[in-house]
Amino acid sequence: MNNLNSILLEGNLVRDPDLKATPSGTPVCTFSVASNRWYKQNDQLEKEVSFFDVEAWSKLAQTCGDTLKKGRGVRVVGRLKQDRWNDGEGKSHNKVKIVAEHVEFKPQMKDDASGERPPSSRARKEEPAEVF
Repeated sequence: MNNLNSILLEGNLVRDPDLKATPSGTPVCTFSVASNRWYKQNDQLEKEVSFFDVEAWSKLAQTCGDTLKKGRGVRVVGRLKQDRWNDGEGKSHNKVKIVAEHVEFKPQMKDDASGERPPSSRARKEEPAEVF
């Protein structure tokens, strides 16, 4: 029986994604997501930001690499994976990342056709969320 290893993460891309291919040609896309958590401490609202590395494979990797950009909102469903290795000096290292199984691209805010930012008093147009 498998143990449960599932994660749901929502946040925004910290930088543009990095799309590469393995030596056998399988696409792999890596990106980092910042996720905000708000809490109250001493009657004051505090913000805590956490950063997570995400890895997508195959068709999902290609779609993420083609669609995502820095700042874009995402919802990622996946699993945790721990990589372990020894460096050249024999010191052991480990890193936990999220392997994406499903990515939803949150709506993007669109500027007017003129390319200028609309005044803050006007509502901005949103694209529908995309699910992959």
